[in-house]
Amino acid sequence: MIPNTKKESKINRKDATQVIDEIAFEKSCNNLMFFEQRKQKDLFMWMSKSPAGPSAKFMVTNIHTSDELKLTGNCLKFSRPLLSFDKGFESSVHLRLIKELLLQTFNTPKNHPKSKPFIDHVLSFKLHDNRIWFRTYQIMNQHEEKFTA
Repeated sequence: MIPNTKKESKINRKDATQVIDEIAFEKSCNNLMFFEQRKQKDLFMWMSKSPAGPSAKFMVTNIHTSDELKLTGNCLKFSRPLLSFDKGFESSVHLRLIKELLLQTFNTPKNHPKSKPFIDHVLSFKLHDNRIWFRTYQIMNQHEEKFTA
């Protein structure tokens, strides 16, 4: 989903904030996304600008994979996403801050060595019922060339 990321091993929850900031500093990273699971049922996603913030904590309520929905997708590795935001993100100060945090986390940095110069998927963020809905869409070329002999 994000081509310029690096996974880290599991972290003890008691030391999480300190360890995560140290890892980010070592990797020269300034945007963080951290998943925290509690009691094997509640899943939270933290997004932060390291080291001084801001940060946001989201409760993840629904996750559906493309395979589960029987969707075939073939986004190329390291391709850049097109980010789409609902106009509701402009309605208040805290939603504009969340939009900027999402932009900086999911957008591929300009001239990143791993990124490719093309866009083949859209990451969509919508507000509905006081929740943020995240969806990914594949961009396909509908023009099919037919060759005749």
